[in-house]
Amino acid sequence: MAVQDPSISGVPGRYATALFELASDANSVDDTGADLASIGQMLDTSDDLQRLVRSPVFSSDEQWTALSAVLAKAGIKGLGANFVGLVAQNRRLFALRDMITAYGKLVAYARGEVSAEVTSAEELGAAQVKKLKEALKEQVGRDVQMEEKVDPDILGGLIVKVGSRMVDSSLRTKLNNLKIAMKEVG
Repeated sequence: MAVQDPSISGVPGRYATALFELASDANSVDDTGADLASIGQMLDTSDDLQRLVRSPVFSSDEQWTALSAVLAKAGIKGLGANFVGLVAQNRRLFALRDMITAYGKLVAYARGEVSAEVTSAEELGAAQVKKLKEALKEQVGRDVQMEEKVDPDILGGLIVKVGSRMVDSSLRTKLNNLKIAMKEVG
C-alpha cells in the first residue's frame, strides 16, 4: 500500500516512506509507530542522545553501538530498531527526528487524518480541545490529530497550523499589527 502525503519530502520523507511501506507489508504500522514515538520521546528528553545523533565526531559504528544499547534497554526491537540501524549506517542520524515525524504524518494520512499544530498561551482544557477538533474537522473535512504546544509569549488566542495553512489569532500578533498601523498613521 503505497501512500504518499504531499507534505512529506526530502531525505526524511524518503526514509519514512520506505519504512511505512515495509511496516505495511509486515502488518506492523502501529507497532513501528509506537517504537518510533518512543525513540522520538527519548531524543526530545535526552541532551546526550541528541548530541550522539547530531555529532559528526562519532563514527556510524560508535553511534549504532550506543543506540542499540539504548533501544535494547527500552525494549525496542524489530523494524524500528532495524530502521535506526540503517539510518546510523547511512550516516543520516541527524535527520532521525524528522524521519519519525514524517512517518507519523504518513500513518495519519493513510488513516484519513490530518495533523494540526495548535499553539496557545495556556494549556487547553478537554472541552476546548474537543471543540477545536470539531471546528477543524468541519473546516478540513477529515479527522484531526492535534499536537498542542504552550507558548506564553503569544499572550492569548491561538496559532493553528494545518498543512501549509496557518491561522494566527494570537494577541501578540494583533498587538503588533495595531502597532504597525499606528506608526503608518502618525
